[in-house]
Amino acid sequence: MYRDNTLVPREAVRLLALGLLDTRVMTYAALAAEVRHFTTHVVGPSLDLVASPIELLKVEGLVAAAGNEGAGDEQESLSITPAGRAELDHLLKSNVRPGISDINKLIITLKIRFLHLLEAEDRALQTEMIAEMFERQLVRLTELRAHYSEADGHLSGWLDHDIKQTRDSVTWLQNLRV
Repeated sequence: MYRDNTLVPREAVRLLALGLLDTRVMTYAALAAEVRHFTTHVVGPSLDLVASPIELLKVEGLVAAAGNEGAGDEQESLSITPAGRAELDHLLKSNVRPGISDINKLIITLKIRFLHLLEAEDRALQTEMIAEMFERQLVRLTELRAHYSEADGHLSGWLDHDIKQTRDSVTWLQNLRV
């Protein structure tokens, strides 16, 4: 984790793998494929996310073989351990960096994907934190938009588009809080 308690890219992959295993037992191959599929579709191909540390989860005792140990590495079923569930909880409760980068988008998407795995109080805190991040982004965009007009080319139209998307995100998160 970074010093501000936000996730580094590899921890986003850990959150995804542990979250998936918390919802169902999966083979190593299916887990790796699902992690690759999800991350590629949220942020595109990324060198930071290639060769995800799924094998490391086994070494650290966060996941364990789920009954078919002799099946070979790719077909071995994995399940989350109590230590893995504690790590998942820790990752889900991390902070989110300000601004919308590709990695932040992945982390927010993962938090929303696995939000239901948190207790109600933690779920509300995470939803509030994400909403506040979007609200701060909305203020920045609105202030930036106030400095430009239609005479500045397409920038004002793009900012209007970005403001609408950010406002929609804030509204969606506010509705989720209810």
